Amino acid sequence: MVSEAAVLQALRAIRDPEAQQDIVALGLVRDVRITEADVSFTLAFTAQSPQAKATIHSMASRLVGQLPGVSRVQVKMSGGAREQPAAPAHGAGAAHGAGPVRSAELIPEVRHTVAVSSGKGGVGKSTVAVNLAVTLSQTGGTVGIIDSDVYGPDVPLMLGARGRPGMFENRIIPVEVHGLKMMSIGLLVNEREPLVWRGPMIHSFIQQMLRDVMWGALDYLVFDMPPGTGDAQLSLSQVIPLDGVVMVTTPQEVALLDVRKAIGMFQKLNVPLLGVVENMSHFVAPDTGRRYDIFGEGGGRRLAEEYGIPLLAQIPLDPETRVGGDEGSPIALRRPDSPQAKVFRDLALAVRSRLDELAALKPLPKLT
Repeated sequence: MVSEAAVLQALRAIRDPEAQQDIVALGLVRDVRITEADVSFTLAFTAQSPQAKATIHSMASRLVGQLPGVSRVQVKMSGGAREQPAAPAHGAGAAHGAGPVRSAELIPEVRHTVAVSSGKGGVGKSTVAVNLAVTLSQTGGTVGIIDSDVYGPDVPLMLGARGRPGMFENRIIPVEVHGLKMMSIGLLVNEREPLVWRGPMIHSFIQQMLRDVMWGALDYLVFDMPPGTGDAQLSLSQVIPLDGVVMVTTPQEVALLDVRKAIGMFQKLNVPLLGVVENMSHFVAPDTGRRYDIFGEGGGRRLAEEYGIPLLAQIPLDPETRVGGDEGSPIALRRPDSPQAKVFRDLALAVRSRLDELAALKPLPKLT
């Protein structure tokens, strides 16, 4: 079993960025409790800035969670405002309590939760997620986006978001950019710092992004999911009772092979499939107007027909879309009259229609 001394020693590695002393010496660490493999403690903040509080809380959860013998960490924050308990930062909460907290309880003012996922990386999943969120907002919805891809948190770059989120009453205020509310681990850590996280830590991070962030009333909350079918995807799908998932693929067979595995995972988890987006569908040469099927042809349509779900969009390969992502100006905003922007607007409308269609199929509540 881990000792209190080991916990305090790990926390001494965290320095208050303003006082330039470690948080144990400053007396910020209180009420350390250890029960077998579970560790809990309180961070008794004083006059720290919201940015410092968010950074210290994140680092404390991570460092203690990495200690040998620790399976779950609970960190509370106090200091003049109400205490807000944090979710386990290491270890699956379901093994220690009544089960995972469902997002209907965590974010009661959010109408629809939509995931954007893929079987493999490199298919433009984050580009689709960002532009879908933007176009859902353009169609009149209030929209938030959570960058759940902790291994490659690209959403802040693609939206041009800078700085750290603020805090109010020990809750995080999401960054607002291009009319969206956005949160990402990329806002809390150095952009070159690798995150070597296992599934339980990601499970905890998602719970914190739901419970500890002031999302307010939203029509849509979009999740940019990690690619693949590992522990991260299982944890995320268990935390979030998703209204549906958009599967992103390219037309080529190697991408289809991997996305079939991802679809199978979501089916086992009873997550509704909204449909397929075929990204990098084709390329139209700007000088000749000739079309080139660089990654093959018709793969997304075959996949949709195979699973009996809609082909939501076929998005062409376009250099301007890449430039927009690199410069923090999504194509739907950068060139709203372009063919690419129109495809994304059509995608948003298709997703809205599909959500309405699936909602109509849900059984009515039983009257007692």
